[in-house]
Amino acid sequence: MLEQRIQQHFIDSADLKYQASQALSQPIGSAVQAMLACVTSGGKVLACGAGASASDAQLFASLCVAGFERDRPELAALALACEGGLLGTVGATGSGGNATQYLARQVRALGQPGDLLLTMSVSGNDVAVLEAVDAAHERDMMVVVLSGRTGGALAARVRETDVLICVPHDRAARVRETHTLVLHCLCDGVDAQLLGDQEMPL
Repeated sequence: MLEQRIQQHFIDSADLKYQASQALSQPIGSAVQAMLACVTSGGKVLACGAGASASDAQLFASLCVAGFERDRPELAALALACEGGLLGTVGATGSGGNATQYLARQVRALGQPGDLLLTMSVSGNDVAVLEAVDAAHERDMMVVVLSGRTGGALAARVRETDVLICVPHDRAARVRETHTLVLHCLCDGVDAQLLGDQEMPL
């Protein structure tokens, strides 16, 4: 019974990835082009996520800097600090600032016109991520949104110049698994554009 349940996880995850590949390939390609334009013109990518997606932001930034599957020059990318540290700082200052502003504050401090913000939110309704997107727009930054379901409130924040990559599934675990694949596609796509197509060693 347990083994069947485990196998079902694999089957459901594979099914979603297969079904979503056609729908997501175009927005992922657009995101690759946006990232490429950003980093090759001297900009940087700021990545952030809500909850468990914060670790995905760290993974993405590390792959940009250290390389994905090939040696290449470092790409300028930074994962924004997750809520733990900054929430304590905001409370300690006595500034009365909104505790959900921890991502937006970092975007305003670090973001410049020409930079790109990559955000991840399974529900699309995380307030801190919504405020980070608003802060990025204030800084004339392009935004790439990874979400699930229909994109939630984030979908309404996306501008014509932004990219929405929305995994069509209700289950958070399936969405996060697909987000990891999307991040790998972004890194591989940028590498392919910079270095050319190349067969990857096993």
